[in-house]
Amino acid sequence: MTVLLLGLVVFLAAHSVRIVADDWRTRTIARIGAQAWKGAYSLISLIGLGLIVWGFSLARSEPLPLWSPPLAMRHLASLLLLFAFVLLVATYVPGNAIKARLHHPMVLAVKVWALAHLLANGNAADVVLFGAFLVWAVLSFAAARRRDRVAATVYLPGSVRPTVLTVVVGGLAWAVFAFWLHGLLFGVQPFG
Repeated sequence: MTVLLLGLVVFLAAHSVRIVADDWRTRTIARIGAQAWKGAYSLISLIGLGLIVWGFSLARSEPLPLWSPPLAMRHLASLLLLFAFVLLVATYVPGNAIKARLHHPMVLAVKVWALAHLLANGNAADVVLFGAFLVWAVLSFAAARRRDRVAATVYLPGSVRPTVLTVVVGGLAWAVFAFWLHGLLFGVQPFG
């Protein structure tokens, strides 16, 4: 569990700079340049992600069950993950109404993803991993909304075509991941 915790600290610390030290981040980017910042940020994030993957794999090899979720939670998790995929796609499709309304769909996708996995899994490693991401996403979303209010950010209304595209691509991505990739990558078949 130590490697998993270290990975979470490294990864989430890098992703929390805007939450806890946005002014410092802005000054640092001005001083070293955007490319150097992105390079350091990416390197630290990759190290953290690698530690998370390794640590989670180690923790799963010796599971510590905390509870046994009912089967219905797996079904609810699958439905929530469909929404998470749509939110994730909404981050990248310009002009969609989902992003126009929710403003920060990537962070909301992480929230929904983490919550869904907490509902469907009852091992200590799952609670640590997905709980940490859920807490981070809640804090990140609040900080982003606060930045929007301070900056008086205005989001343009979305239109129908990009919104439909977002939902269709998100749904297809969910299906591919749920019925094929999740089992291939993680050894767990959500519908198996």
